[in-house]
Amino acid sequence: MAEQQQAPGPGPEKQQAPEPPPKSKFEAPPQPTADEIEKAKGTAWLSYLGILWLIPLLTLKENNFAKWHVKQGIVLSIYWAAVIILGSIIPFVGWFVILPVGAILVTVFEIIGIIKSLQGQMWMCGLGVKQLAAKFKF
Repeated sequence: MAEQQQAPGPGPEKQQAPEPPPKSKFEAPPQPTADEIEKAKGTAWLSYLGILWLIPLLTLKENNFAKWHVKQGIVLSIYWAAVIILGSIIPFVGWFVILPVGAILVTVFEIIGIIKSLQGQMWMCGLGVKQLAAKFKF
């Protein structure tokens, strides 16, 4: 049998340093101080009542606790608009599924947000609200 000779290759490959882990898609909000929480508890709950999120946004501009709840309130307002628009446009399914189910979900999230803000807690809402809220930069 004839021996097969291998052509010399480029040699052993150099190993590259491992890549750093990817950044998380969601960054935790800045933690408010106890003083910020006490100052904002009285008005942060308004963030979950439609356009009333403007009140804590304008009165407590530098308060991290209020800003977090305002951002979530804005996203829930957008969800309300989407539920109303989609539920109104799509016949039958929109009227009998999207509107009632969407209204119940958003209302439950708003009630939980009001309770958590009054308790002084940084609640992170589900259904993508916390991820969208984190994208607001103000």
